[in-house]
Amino acid sequence: MSRLIAEPTVSLSRARNAVRGGLLGNFVDQVDIFLPVIALAPAAAIVLGPDAAAAQTGLIFVATLLGRPLGAAIFGSLADRHGRTRTTTAAIAGIAITTLLIALIPTHDVGGAATLWAFVALRFVGGVFLGGEYSAAIPLAMEWTAPRRRGLLSGGIMAMSPLANAFIAGLTLILVQVLGPDAYAGWGWRMPFIAGALLAAAMLWYYVAGVDDAPISTTGARRTRPLTAILIGPFRRQLWQVFVLMTGLWLFTQMAIPVLTGMLREAPQVGPTTVPFIMLIATLVSAAAMLSAGALSQRIGRRRFFVVFGAGALVAAPLAFAWALTSQGAAAVLAVTVVQIVTVSAYGPVGAYLAERFPSAVRSSGYGVGYSLSLVVPALFPFWLPWLQSALGPVAAVMAVLAAASALLVIGAVLGPEPDRTAALK
Repeated sequence: MSRLIAEPTVSLSRARNAVRGGLLGNFVDQVDIFLPVIALAPAAAIVLGPDAAAAQTGLIFVATLLGRPLGAAIFGSLADRHGRTRTTTAAIAGIAITTLLIALIPTHDVGGAATLWAFVALRFVGGVFLGGEYSAAIPLAMEWTAPRRRGLLSGGIMAMSPLANAFIAGLTLILVQVLGPDAYAGWGWRMPFIAGALLAAAMLWYYVAGVDDAPISTTGARRTRPLTAILIGPFRRQLWQVFVLMTGLWLFTQMAIPVLTGMLREAPQVGPTTVPFIMLIATLVSAAAMLSAGALSQRIGRRRFFVVFGAGALVAAPLAFAWALTSQGAAAVLAVTVVQIVTVSAYGPVGAYLAERFPSAVRSSGYGVGYSLSLVVPALFPFWLPWLQSALGPVAAVMAVLAAASALLVIGAVLGPEPDRTAALK
C-alpha cells in the first residue's frame, strides 16, 4: 500500500487511509446501488404488492438513477469548493441513513401503495448521496496516489462494482436458503439493507477518523462555480468528450448485465435457475479483468487502451453476446464470461482517466457529472430497447447497441488527448 502514495514526504498513514477509503468506499457505494435490484427480487411480490412487481422494482431503480447525476452535480461542486473529505463524509452519512430507513419501510399489506412511493422517494434521495460519494472519494484517492500506480488503483476501485454485485447476490442467496422463501419475503429482505447501512456507517467512521484532503486540493486555487466551469465554461470540452466515452461504457453495462441476464432466463437451454450461478462466475472474472485493464492502461496509455479496446469490442462484443444466447452448460458460462471481459472490463482505467482529465479546481464536478450524466439514457433501455428489438429482432438489436457502444468508446477516446499518467495530478 505504501507504494500507492503520491509523495514520499507526506504521511504514509494519511495516504494509505485515502487510498483504502477510495477502494472500500466504492464497494459500499456499489453495494447500495445493487441492493434494491438483487435483494428485493425474491420478495418483490410481497414487499411491493403482487401487481407488476418487476415494473415497480424498475421504477425504484430509475429513481436511484435520476438521483445520481443530481448528487454528482451538488456534491461534486461542494467537494471542489469545500473539500473532498468533508463532502465524502456527508454523502456517506446520507447513504447510511436512507438505506436504514428503507429497511424500516412496511410491506405492501400494511402500507399499500405508500410502500412503493416510500421506496421510490428514499431511493431517489439515496441516489443523490450515492452520486456525491464517488464524486468526492475517488478523486481524493487519486490525488493521494503515486502517478505510476494510478492505473492499478483505478482498476481496483472499478472492480468493487462486480465484487459488490457478487456480495449482495451471495448474501441474498444464503438468506433465502437459510430462512426459506416465505420468511425472506416476509422480513428477511430487510437484513441486506441493514447490512448496507452498517457498512456505510463503518465507512463514515473511517473517513472521520483518519482521511484528509490531499495537499493539491487544499493549496491550489479554487473556483467559485466549478459546475458552471465544466458545463458551459472553459472545461466544457473535457466534460462532453468524457460524456461520449462514458455513454459507450454505460451501454456496455446495460446490455452485458441486465439485458443479457433477462434474455438468458428466457433461453430454453439455460433457464432461470442456472442464470444466477453463471452471472456470479462471470462477474467475479470481470472484477479481475477490470483490475488488469487499469494496470494495462498505465503501461500503454489510457487513450490508447480505450481506442484499442473499443475497436476490438466492435466485433467481439456482438459475437460474444450471440454466442452466449446459443450456448449451454460450461460453454454458456464461458460465453457469458467472455461477454463481460470484452465489455465492462473497459471500466478499469476510468477512475484514473476521469481524474486526469480535470484539474483540481473542478475535478470532483467533472468526474461526478461526466460519470453520472452519461448513464441516464443507457439505463433507460427498458423504454427504447423494445422498440429497437421490434425493428431488428431481439438479439440483433442488442448486437447493434453493443457495436454502437464500441464506436462511442473509440470516438470519445479519440476526441480527447492522452493524459499525462506519469506526473502528479495538478
